[in-house]
Amino acid sequence: MVMPKSERDLARNGDGGIYAHVVGWGMAVPDMILTNHDLEAIVETSDEWIRTRTGITERRIASERESTASLGLRAAQRALDIADVLPTEIDLIIVATSTPENIFPSAASLIQHRLGAVKAGAFDLSAACSGFVYGVEMANQAIRSGSITTAVVIGSETMSRILDWQDRSTCILFGDGAGAVVLRASNTPGGVLSAVLRSDGSGADMLSIPTVGSEDLSNSYFLASEHRMFKMYMNGSEVFKFATRVIGESILEALHKAGLTLNDVSLVVPHQANARIIQSAARALKLDVDRFVSNLDRYGNTSAASIPIALCEAIEQGRIKENDNLVFVGFGGGLTWAAMVLQWGVPPAIEGFAGSRIKRQRRRASYFLARWGMRLQRWGRTINRFTNRLLGRSEQKD
Repeated sequence: MVMPKSERDLARNGDGGIYAHVVGWGMAVPDMILTNHDLEAIVETSDEWIRTRTGITERRIASERESTASLGLRAAQRALDIADVLPTEIDLIIVATSTPENIFPSAASLIQHRLGAVKAGAFDLSAACSGFVYGVEMANQAIRSGSITTAVVIGSETMSRILDWQDRSTCILFGDGAGAVVLRASNTPGGVLSAVLRSDGSGADMLSIPTVGSEDLSNSYFLASEHRMFKMYMNGSEVFKFATRVIGESILEALHKAGLTLNDVSLVVPHQANARIIQSAARALKLDVDRFVSNLDRYGNTSAASIPIALCEAIEQGRIKENDNLVFVGFGGGLTWAAMVLQWGVPPAIEGFAGSRIKRQRRRASYFLARWGMRLQRWGRTINRFTNRLLGRSEQKD
C-alpha cells in the first residue's frame, strides 16, 4: 500500500519540527575469544554442529575485571568522541540490558557517574534482545517532545554470567559486548522516522531468567525441572518460530509508518540471534540476504548489544552512506519485538563541530576526575565508618 503524499510527509516530519539524529556510535567487546572448539571441552557439542545450526564460530567472553557497566562505558566514550559531545551536554543515558551488575543502582547510573555526565538522568531498560531499539525510541520521543537535546543509548551485556554452561541449547549461542549511539536534536529532517514496539507476555516461559522474587520459587514444576535460578532458560524451537514470524511483520509495519517501502531500504540491521532466522526473514521479505548485516559468526548473540555492534561494524565497512534508510529490528524475551526506520546522516550544523581538540581533552579530564572522585568518596566513607567504630568502642569503654 502506497501512503498518500500528505500522510507520508506527516509520518516523516511529525508535528514538532524536531528530529533525533544519530551523531555518534561506538562499540566495545572483550579481548577473550571462546571458539566452538573451546566449547567442545565444556559441553557435548562440536564446531560443525554449532556452525550449521546457528552460524556462530566464536564469541567474546568478559574477564573478571569487565562488567556490563565497564563495557557500556567504553562504547559510550567512543560514541561521544565521534559525536564530539561533552559529558556535561548529555541529558539522558539509557542502558538496555538483561545483565546488570545490580538490581540497583542501574548500570546507566554507574556509567553516568564514570562519564562525568553530571546533568544527565539515567536508567536501565529491560526488554531483552529488543532493548536497544526500545531505548532509541524512548530517547527519540524525549528529543522530539523538546524535553531533552542529547541522549546516549547503550546496549550492553555480559551474557556469559547468566548462562548454564552445561546447557548446550543456550551456552553455545551467547557472547558479551556493548554498543552505543549518541542522539541529538536537530531541525534538519531525517534521523529516526518511525518505530514499532510490541510485547506478548503469554510467551514469558519461552525465554527467561528467573531471579529474586520470581513466582517460580513456589512452583513445584519449576523446582522439579532442570531450570536454575539466575540462569537462562530458552525453548529454542518456539523462539525460532516466534522470531521468523515477527521480523517481517514489524519491518513492514515500521516502513508503512515512515511512508516507505522495502525498495527504499538500503540496509537491515537485525538482532544477531541465529543465521537461519536472518536468512528466513530475507526470504519472507524477498530481499537479498546481503542487505542484512550479520556479524553473528564472530560475536554470537550479544542480546541488547547486538544491533549497535552490528551498526558500528557496518559503518566501519562503508556499508552505510548519507541519506540511506536503515531498519533496526530486534526480538527476544518478554516476549518483545521492535522495529525502527532511520534515515542516516549527521546534520551539517552538528557535523561542523566534530573533531575539536579542546573537547577531546575536556572529555578525558571528565573521565579522570569522575574516576578519582569516586575513589576518594569511597575512601572517605570507609574512613568515616572506621572512625565511627573506634569512637563507639571508646564510648563503650568510658
